[in-house]
Amino acid sequence: MLNLELERDPLRVLESTQLVLEQARFVTFDLERAEQVAEQLAAGPEPPPDWSATLHPPARNAEELANLVLVVDALNFCFWSVPGAARPRWQVTYDGVTHDGYWALAATLRRAVEAGRPLADPEYLTTLNEDDVADILAGDPGTEPIPLLHARHQHLHEVGVQLLARWDGSFLRAVEGARGSAPRLIHTVLNVFPSFRDVALWNGHKIRFYKRAQILIADLFGAFEGQGPGAFHDMHTLTAFADYKAPQTLRRFGVLSYAPDLARAIDEYRLIPPDSDEELEIRAATVWGVELLRQSLARRGRDMPSYAIDWILWRAGQDLPADAQPYHRTLTVFY
Repeated sequence: MLNLELERDPLRVLESTQLVLEQARFVTFDLERAEQVAEQLAAGPEPPPDWSATLHPPARNAEELANLVLVVDALNFCFWSVPGAARPRWQVTYDGVTHDGYWALAATLRRAVEAGRPLADPEYLTTLNEDDVADILAGDPGTEPIPLLHARHQHLHEVGVQLLARWDGSFLRAVEGARGSAPRLIHTVLNVFPSFRDVALWNGHKIRFYKRAQILIADLFGAFEGQGPGAFHDMHTLTAFADYKAPQTLRRFGVLSYAPDLARAIDEYRLIPPDSDEELEIRAATVWGVELLRQSLARRGRDMPSYAIDWILWRAGQDLPADAQPYHRTLTVFY
């Protein structure tokens, strides 16, 4: 039985994903292995906020920084190539170093700002066409283009329009209006920006994940070093950011396992349909896999928040050996 602590779940992410896992057919937990992994995590340090000032786009002031963090997370999804692509996956070389995945996104946005594109200016965002966005997010020659380009253009346009309509162009006003509450700011973001509404309908229930809305809070926390606009007093209410790498790492660690047909589909790089039972179970199990690790750490006297555990898993996922089982692939704008 999963132990749900309602006071830690104001976003109802744990509550709603628990419903999926209670009837799960494709994903299972190894609770003994989770305890072993928690024991290893308890012996290690808590990672610092995951925001690189040297690779993310530069800002001249707090207002620009808040807008740029929002821009980054409006685009923070799906960086892999569709199975069977003829060319290597999308990657970006910046300052002599080649990046893929999320860090390639950060590099392209930094490159664009340094080239004079005012990505922190919402009026500018509303003028961009899809070709402009393709140019901003262009990868190295010979690699696949970034997936879901049309959606990325829509997201940037949405950010520009809503910032101008709601906060006179400054997301910092929304951040300050939340008065240090992560859930309050998340609900504001969900209400204003449809592209962040990461909710699936399952058996008549709304299953909440809010991956990009939650990671937006963590990125603000990291970008502002936990001070000023980034000084959220309830970061502990964030859950895991259910994406690709965290479940891959949990599977590698033996905390999660998949039914044979699903495991085979993932290992053969077949697409898992969005909002399918298989995909929702993977994401729900990711949320709860991290929550089980958090609870196990708490029993050991180590109070490590879910977002920090997520960072550990994500970083571990960047260094998995070549023979590691792949992550699942679902074409979606939510992660």
